[in-house]
Amino acid sequence: MAAAFVFPGQGSQAVGMGKGLAEAFASARLVFEEVDAALGERLSDIIWNGPGETLTLTENAQPALMAVSLATLRVLEAEAGLDLGRDAAFVAGHSLGEYSALAAAQSFTVADAARLLRVRGRAMQKAVPVGVGAMAALIGVELGEAKAIAAEAVGVCATANDNGGGQVVLSGEKSAVEHAVEIAKARGVKRAMMLPVSAPFHCPLMRPAADAMAEALSKVAVKPPRVPLVANVLAEPISDPEIIVRCLVEQVTNTVRWREICSLHGSSGRD
Repeated sequence: MAAAFVFPGQGSQAVGMGKGLAEAFASARLVFEEVDAALGERLSDIIWNGPGETLTLTENAQPALMAVSLATLRVLEAEAGLDLGRDAAFVAGHSLGEYSALAAAQSFTVADAARLLRVRGRAMQKAVPVGVGAMAALIGVELGEAKAIAAEAVGVCATANDNGGGQVVLSGEKSAVEHAVEIAKARGVKRAMMLPVSAPFHCPLMRPAADAMAEALSKVAVKPPRVPLVANVLAEPISDPEIIVRCLVEQVTNTVRWREICSLHGSSGRD
């Protein structure tokens, strides 16, 4: 069976993550030092010591998760002899995890990935005023039904994450997402709940953030990855740098097709 390396998305962060790795392995410490230098601040101190609300800020959580992911990979390379080009057929990542996957596959440098994710986090937060947008999770529903619910809601409401296992996340205008939750409950969906997020990710309201990423990515050298990336918006493997950039831009406003990625390539992951 072909192996795939997958990388987590926002929501996976926790204060103290990666600290033990950095204390035990020089290869991990070097990644955190590189990220700190790229951002011009000690993000590592926030990662390891908090406070939690500062780490959870989108502009911090995104590069932080990438840093921990790459630190873990570097330890596997140094201590276990992992060679991604030899040992993996694909890489994939949930939302921001695509940047981690591309850095792991040497399409981006770690420093460039950190800077891009800082831009991405800030742009996504600024795209929609706080309180205007929202997200909700529908449990016990498949993508087709979730799309129908979103379409019935009044206002901007879209399927943001098709996570698999009967979980689909909706995103859009707060009033529209709240309406979608009411519709889902009326239809007998097992569970429908608003999520405690700061912005409506992966929906058309994120267009300003997509434009910001298009500009930021135009200034970065993107190389063909050592192994193909299974892209969020295509659920197919890609290696061409131009297509990679296009997919990263489109990803900001489109559905993360995680269920298809996992079922197609036998991998697993979390939101």
